Parts: sequence; structure tokens; C-alpha cells
Amino acid sequence: MRGVSLNIEYDERRHFKMAKGHRSQIKRARNENNRETRPSAKLSYARISVQKACYVLDAIRGKDVQTALGILTYNPRYASSVIKKLLESAIANAENNNGMNADNLVVAACYANKGPTMKRIQPRAQGRAYRIEKRTSHITIVLDEK
Repeated sequence: MRGVSLNIEYDERRHFKMAKGHRSQIKRARNENNRETRPSAKLSYARISVQKACYVLDAIRGKDVQTALGILTYNPRYASSVIKKLLESAIANAENNNGMNADNLVVAACYANKGPTMKRIQPRAQGRAYRIEKRTSHITIVLDEK
């Protein structure tokens, strides 16, 4: 942090006193200590439902990356091609940003969170209309060394 020192003080009753510095500087310094150091990749607004993505993510969780890539290559589900591309991006992040070797990496965590749903209309017979929900998800893959 550039020139910002955090002087956290307590009074005689061990109550927290105000820290010195602007609120954003204090928050930035606090978040630097809690930053995740494991390499990861995130895909936001993927056009696949969370449930369908989780079928594939459950198959690769805890596996080493070479095994996971093999599983994704021969998995017939549509989500596997999307997740394979994301896993390759996470491996590249580990090699380039963290200096890790791809042979020693495992899929530490992978999960899909719900994204916004696009609502569309399907015309039906006799003037009716059905609602179609096109679901999206946010997929995250976190790697770690063996």
C-alpha cells in the first residue's frame, strides 16, 4: 500500500477506535491481507442453467487437471465444452500469473451460481403463449497445487 499506515488503536475497554486514513484505503489494506492466492477463472453469464453445469462440475471436482480435461473432452453434455475452455483458462492463469507447473495442479473447487434469467414468449395454439426462461449461470473454477 502506498504510504498508508494503519494505526488501529483500542481504548481501555478493548473497544475498537477509528483507524487513521480514508475509508477506501482502510478497506483496500484489509482486503489485501485476505486476497485469494490460488489461481482461478470465472465465466459470468454463461448461457447454461446451474443444474446442468453442476452435473459436469461434480465430475471434475478434486481431480488433477489432466484427468479433468480428459473427462471434459469425452463428456457429451454441452456444458462440458464450456467448462473445458474455462479450465484451460484457469491452467493458463496458474502458469502465467502464479508460476505453477500444470502437472501439479488439481481442481480444488468448482461451482456454478445462478445468474439472471431471460424471459421469452413461445406462441401456442388458440392465442395462448407459454413463457420460456433462458437461464444463465456464473461458473468458477479454482485450482491448487498437489
